[in-house]
Amino acid sequence: MKLFTSLIIVAALSGCAQLQAMRSDGSPRPDTQAGSTKIADFVIPADALGAHDPHLTEVLAKAGAIAAKQPRPATVVIAALAQDFPYLNQSVRRGIPAGRTGNVHLENVTVGSCQPYSVQVRASD
Repeated sequence: MKLFTSLIIVAALSGCAQLQAMRSDGSPRPDTQAGSTKIADFVIPADALGAHDPHLTEVLAKAGAIAAKQPRPATVVIAALAQDFPYLNQSVRRGIPAGRTGNVHLENVTVGSCQPYSVQVRASD
């Protein structure tokens, strides 16, 4: 389990995963948004998501905490199947302190079952 947690943290810190997602209207999502800086970017392992692994929940909460600590408003982009958004959103919100909830926006992007699930934290420039 420590190896799994270490891999998630390394992926989050290195920004090695690219968000390959479509918007809910079916149009391709650009890799970069004007006026934003990528803080973290990682892929969610499907088996950890399916099991609601406590380590995954902890990593998602840390993504929320990172977004909340930004001096400017931040967006957490979650790419997954629609059925998984309640768990993912709740896990990210756990890391956001009550006084900072207005500075963090959650954006859900629906992906196909063959696409990787991922999380990106972006801060406004």
